[in-house]
Amino acid sequence: MRTPALASVALAALLLTGCSGGDPAPTAAGPTPAVAGSAATTTEKPTDTALAEDTEAICAQASRTSTSFGTTFAEDHQLLTKAAAEGAEAKAKAREKVTRDVENFSFALLDMSKLASDAELKKALAAMGAQITALKGDVAKIDDKKLAALHATLDKACGRG
Repeated sequence: MRTPALASVALAALLLTGCSGGDPAPTAAGPTPAVAGSAATTTEKPTDTALAEDTEAICAQASRTSTSFGTTFAEDHQLLTKAAAEGAEAKAKAREKVTRDVENFSFALLDMSKLASDAELKKALAAMGAQITALKGDVAKIDDKKLAALHATLDKACGRG
């Protein structure tokens, strides 16, 4: 791998980690709200409709997803570098994992775009998902500038930039 690519990876991970802006993901161990008129307690799960109206929640989830991908992106570059030295089979397995990681990020963005009711956020998430989909799993086509631009798009749509 090229040295500039490794610098890009480190910068991209730093940029995305610094730009998360969202609250930490809720955990299953959190409090369980009581249901009115019931002696038992249940965990209430928000519906897609409720989430669609909650632009802030979608923005927070998109930020967490982007930050997670920044970390995964850096790890995938390291994996590819290591696999290149280990032979063809290791390299093929690493490429499969990297392709899957990029596709998962793209699918997540596109799914959130379908859920969002805010037009600007919907458009931003769809554009981001399309840009990642166009990479076809090739992380060599991603650099710090592209990742920063993607996150800037999200921040703008979420009123943070």
